[in-house]
Amino acid sequence: MASAKQHRFFIFVVLGLLSAIGPFSIDMYLPGFDAIAASLHTSVAHIQLSLTSFFIGIASGQIIYGPLLDRFGRKPPLVVGLAIYIAASAGCALTNAADNLILYRFVQALGSCGGMVASRAMVRDFFGPTESARIFSLLMLIIGISPILAPTVGSFVMAHWDWHGIFLILAVMATGILLIVIFFLPESKGSNPGISLMPKPVVQSYWQVFRNRQFYSYAFAGGLASSGLYAYLAGSPYVMMTLYGLDEKQYGLVFALIASALIAASQLNRYLLRTLRSEKVAKTALLIQSSIGVALAALSVTGLINLYVMVALIFLFLGSQGFVFPNTSALALAPFSRLAGSASALLGSLQMGCGAVTSALVSYLHNGTAVPMTGMMAGCASLSLLILLLGSPRPAGSHPGQSRR
Repeated sequence: MASAKQHRFFIFVVLGLLSAIGPFSIDMYLPGFDAIAASLHTSVAHIQLSLTSFFIGIASGQIIYGPLLDRFGRKPPLVVGLAIYIAASAGCALTNAADNLILYRFVQALGSCGGMVASRAMVRDFFGPTESARIFSLLMLIIGISPILAPTVGSFVMAHWDWHGIFLILAVMATGILLIVIFFLPESKGSNPGISLMPKPVVQSYWQVFRNRQFYSYAFAGGLASSGLYAYLAGSPYVMMTLYGLDEKQYGLVFALIASALIAASQLNRYLLRTLRSEKVAKTALLIQSSIGVALAALSVTGLINLYVMVALIFLFLGSQGFVFPNTSALALAPFSRLAGSASALLGSLQMGCGAVTSALVSYLHNGTAVPMTGMMAGCASLSLLILLLGSPRPAGSHPGQSRR
């Protein structure tokens, strides 16, 4: 029994590391935006496009990985993705042009999304639908720690080296994860020659997933809610460091404080699921999040906000996200078994696609204030709530403690 528990814990840790690749890639270089812009002789708004290109890469790449994971099993596409990520990270570290950085970040994302898709599909493989919401909550602990560690590590690298070192460290980290995957991670689902990789069957598989009402309701709701987080990621370097005058280390500390809300909420979610259904928790959290988002945007528009109020409201906003993400993800994936890889890919693609649009809009609407960031955060949360209130079905077996029929 102890051996079995240790085995499950090891699998969970590896899946957590795979899930953390994306957040680390997003957050670790944020404290270096000003330095990168100066080094590459461009503006911070232009460097923000490297974040947008990363989101676009993840959104598009996951569509490719889904059928590959269902056809060849989980590990082979995962290994290829990690190799691509390592090569692109080295390219980011060695580039001397902003446009090249934007391109390499896109390729880096194509590699990283393999880990994100595979980890979600493996949760479904190893733990099944009845445990998946709790496992997603546990993964949020690792994903939540990433935004705390990543900017802190990035700030330390900036203080003792330069921004090139950030991408070299990402390459080294991914190399370690790749070796663990190759030699220690068990395959969770064998290859299935019956899954065709021809365009028509692939599109049909995705359409079969997408037309499921439970999937599209919770996938879009979760994707829009996550977009509020990505709006914060895109806008916070300018808002915190330029508008409020924080230095790189102070920004890292504020980022860590705000991220801690995500961690605490995702773990509290595990206990709430013992007595409450996932859809109930998600709707309640979105109601709170949208209210906080509207208040944040209104105070930004009127100028009646300072650094402390801004941080407090964003803390509560992202705390709500800790309840939304694990529940909407589990509910979206619950109806699928044979097409779990495709469902996971489509879910991630929708989430990151929304994030790419949101981060691009924050950059495009840049006007020297916090309004583009806070306005997008409020809009995303409100639209997500509207989707759940108007369109979500009552999922069968959505209580993690109950068996699906």
